[in-house]
This record gives sequence, structure tokens and C-alpha cells, in this order.
Amino acid sequence: MRQFNLSGKTAVITGGASGIGRSIAEVFARHGAFVHILDRDAEAVDDTRSAIQATGGQVAIHICDVTSPEDVREAFSTILHSATTIDILVNNAAMAHIGTVETTTEEDLDLVYQVNVKGLYHCMRASIPSMKEQGGGVILNMASVAAMVGIPDRFAYSMSKGAVLTMTYSVAKDYLADNIRCNCISPARVHTPVVDGFIRKNYPEQEKEMFDKLSHTQPMGRMGTPEEIAYLALYLCSDEASFITGTNYPIDGGFVTLNN
Repeated sequence: MRQFNLSGKTAVITGGASGIGRSIAEVFARHGAFVHILDRDAEAVDDTRSAIQATGGQVAIHICDVTSPEDVREAFSTILHSATTIDILVNNAAMAHIGTVETTTEEDLDLVYQVNVKGLYHCMRASIPSMKEQGGGVILNMASVAAMVGIPDRFAYSMSKGAVLTMTYSVAKDYLADNIRCNCISPARVHTPVVDGFIRKNYPEQEKEMFDKLSHTQPMGRMGTPEEIAYLALYLCSDEASFITGTNYPIDGGFVTLNN
């Protein structure tokens, strides 16, 4: 039997239209899962769906804003109507923010909290009852190295990812008896379209210089790839990881422990 086989499993991935979320969706589909993608970007979602279907994967799309409890309830109700179970939930949808406590407005802080913290809350709250009823499930949250170490100009973002980390511990503890595993991944900088867009916007005509500078903030001298994150996610959501819960996995090119 193939290792990390997700055949027959239903996986819900938030923010699955691009970047890390898209890679997770593609990898899970290649390993047999029926993937349900929740995202606000209709155009990007259509492109991701086409890519997954082109390789024979099973995928469904749900246009959903995770900050809206109504959107989330409707999406999960639709999924459960067709799939009857939710075996895997990957909370990947998030937003970045740059600023210190002085430069972060109250509106900025509230928005980051709504997306990065309450978005996870809405999705876990919508999925856990069905996981309990079916006898178990897996939740994987996307945290960050910003939850573990101080990073300049990331006040609101670090706040939100610290919350993701501790929510993971809490959910893992509360649902041990229900056979629901909950873990999180903490990436360092990963090369996604968001990074390229950030560099183009903030450093015009200095793109290569800034890309190299950002790459070398990791001791390994490069950024991670979305696929590297996706394969760690695959392991943690597979039956091979059935003895793992309440754990945070840095995937950071040595950033946390070697960047001194």
C-alpha cells in the first residue's frame, strides 16, 4: 500500500487557491483525498481546480470568506451534505502585516485578528462536531516562526500566529478523547506569489537584491518552497502520523535555532 494514502478522505483547505494552500491541495489530491477548497479569490480558485482536475484529482470549490461565520457555516454545510464526513481540516488562510505597535492602527490589528485568529475559530467550530460524531479527524493549523521568536515589524502578525500556536495546543488537549488530532506547522519565509508581489511593490528596480537579502535571512540561504510545506502537511494529516498531536513543527531552514 502506498504510504501517506489519503484515499477516501475528505480534506478541507482554507486559502487553497494560491501559494502554500494550493500546494497542499494539489499534494493531497494526488494522494487520493477529495479536496474542498475555501477561498475568496474566484479566479485563482478556478485555476487551481483546473490544475488538480488535469492530474485526475477530485476537488470542489467554495467561495468563502473565513472571517464570516455565515460563509463558513454555509460552506461546511454544503461539504457535509455531499461528503458526510470531514476527515481533515487545514487552516491555511491568513494575511500578512508589517508594522510595530506604534505603526499598527487599531483597524489593522482588528483585521489581522479577524482573518488569522477568528478565521481558524470559525472553521474549527464548524468542523469539530462532525469529527466527533464520525469518531475522529485531523486539524492542521498554519502558524509561523513569528509565533516562536521576535521578528522586527511584525507586531500584529506575531500576535495572530502566537494565538494560532496556543489554540492548537488547546484544541489538541480538549479533543484527545474524541480521537481528533490537532497540530500546527510554523514556516519561515516561503517563496510564494505574495513574496514576489511584496518585493515588486516596495522595492521597484531592486527586486533581485531584495529577493537575495530575504532569502539569506534563513541560515540555509534560501526560502522554502510551498511544496516542502505541503509534504510536511501530508505527513501530519496522514495515518502515518497517528501518534502525533499537540505539536508545532517549525520548517524554517534553521531560522529559529541557528539564526544567531
